[in-house]
Amino acid sequence: MISSVRGEVLEIALDHAVVEVGGVGLAVVAAPNTLAGLRRGREARLSTVLVVREDSLTLFGFADHEQRELFVLLQNAQGVGPRVALAILAVLDPATLRRAVVDNDLATLTRVPGVGRKTAEKMVIELRDKVDAPAAGPATPQATGGNPRRDQVVEALVGLGFTARPAETAVTKAQAETPDADAGALLRTALSTLAHR
Repeated sequence: MISSVRGEVLEIALDHAVVEVGGVGLAVVAAPNTLAGLRRGREARLSTVLVVREDSLTLFGFADHEQRELFVLLQNAQGVGPRVALAILAVLDPATLRRAVVDNDLATLTRVPGVGRKTAEKMVIELRDKVDAPAAGPATPQATGGNPRRDQVVEALVGLGFTARPAETAVTKAQAETPDADAGALLRTALSTLAHR
């Protein structure tokens, strides 16, 4: 198994990045929140999982070990394959996901595209005993300033290939809808807005 890759980021697309490792460009499929942390021309290290299928080899990348472990764990639930697991991690941060499974919060789980009520119920039944409940308190650090957070998300969208003006408009709209959201949540909301343009 390829458990991690480290190298220069050659390309960032909407659903993957190309990382040069030992002179070979590896396509690493990743969620938008992971891709947002990468920069072309800079070195990156990603935790990875190689998914082998009869007709394909797909390398999935994650910003940290926790996301990687959750990605593997999620696929223990019936009906959850690699793409659905990645979508879950794109929409829900690890603490929110753990809390939703432990608390049987189907409403939160079904916010993920491709996860219906039956799949959410199976996730709860099959994963509840395997997932640790998150510690009390905020799941992620709270953003303090408006402009640095906004600039970070705009830069991430530009890094994903969007032009600056639509990216700024989408982030402004996302901030108006969810003023207390962290950068990851703002990015997801802005991406949703841009996808429906």
